[in-house]
Amino acid sequence: MLAGLIFATEDADDRPGVLAATLPFGGLTLVEFQARLLIAAGASQIILVVARMTPELLGAINRIGRRGAAVDAVRTATEVAEKLHPLARLLVVADGLVTNAEIVSQLAGEGDDALLVIDDREASPGLERVGATAVWAGLARLDPRHVAEVAALPRDYDFQSTLLRVAAQAGVAHLRLPEGEPAHGVFRDSRDLADRGKAILAALVAPPIRWADRYILAPLVRLALPRLVGRAVPTSALGGAGILIALAAGGAMRFGWVASGIGAAIVAVILFSIGAVLAWLRDEDSLVRFGRGGALATAALTALLLGDSVRLAGGTATGLAIAVAGIIAAGLVERAGGAAIRRRWWASPVAYPVVMLPLAIGGQVVAALAVAAGYAALTLGAAIEALREKP
Repeated sequence: MLAGLIFATEDADDRPGVLAATLPFGGLTLVEFQARLLIAAGASQIILVVARMTPELLGAINRIGRRGAAVDAVRTATEVAEKLHPLARLLVVADGLVTNAEIVSQLAGEGDDALLVIDDREASPGLERVGATAVWAGLARLDPRHVAEVAALPRDYDFQSTLLRVAAQAGVAHLRLPEGEPAHGVFRDSRDLADRGKAILAALVAPPIRWADRYILAPLVRLALPRLVGRAVPTSALGGAGILIALAAGGAMRFGWVASGIGAAIVAVILFSIGAVLAWLRDEDSLVRFGRGGALATAALTALLLGDSVRLAGGTATGLAIAVAGIIAAGLVERAGGAAIRRRWWASPVAYPVVMLPLAIGGQVVAALAVAAGYAALTLGAAIEALREKP
């Protein structure tokens, strides 16, 4: 079992009375960012050491709890020792620490107690010395017994510093921070955190598996998220824009501008998808579902209108039949093809209009529908094969 211990006791350097842990960071608060890194590394319990409870901190704790981990706020080492399972592995995060998922994962793995350290010549302000030339880099993997040792000391000691000293005196191993990590450090200034939050924001979004998401959506998400968060753009605004453009796409295809309609549909799917990521970042669960559903619905509507254009032009239902078959296959793919079995070549909502667009530009509308439906069927077949029980 992995548990995370986050310190959230210090005030911001430039905002007296405001906890540094509650400063904005990449659309979240800093403590939420730290908790997400721990949960992504496998932590099932998050313990926050707080000096006082503020409305901002209470809101952050509630949002962290929605991520599926147990969250407790405590004030003393004694309370931490009571909350921890004796066999837990404890990952300690310094007050105001900014880092990335790779470094947290490195400490979260199995192994003996360890302190992440850097050379004192490279240390930024706010980090504590743990050796002749070594400075603590703000992360540690410790046995809960060290917390119990701190709990046995007088309560007027600073918890974070004392825990660090107890671990250092026990001779725990030192792990060197990898070189080339300029974003790693302790920051308690709102301006520094705002700058680093923009740079590290996209790291919260796991790289997609399917090719269209990875090479079309992901670069646009990384480009758009810092700007959207920095300007406090409402998630609903992206959903509204997606609806308007999807309606415009439908109108264009109804009037015979097939290629333009498909192009607009691609834009709408992208807007819905970016909105879903932004909603996930802000813990807006209903808008996450709306964004993902909007992307699927736009792709399906595009296929239906494209099939209907064949009916209007030639009086045959072939296009509609192909479109319906493709939509059913695509829907089953999204239902059955979980992230654990997905492959790079598999179809996704944005992939369908993308593969249809070149053929539609050339006037081959039925062929465009057939390619998209066939692609969905192949993906569905691969998903079924992956889900089959092996003898």
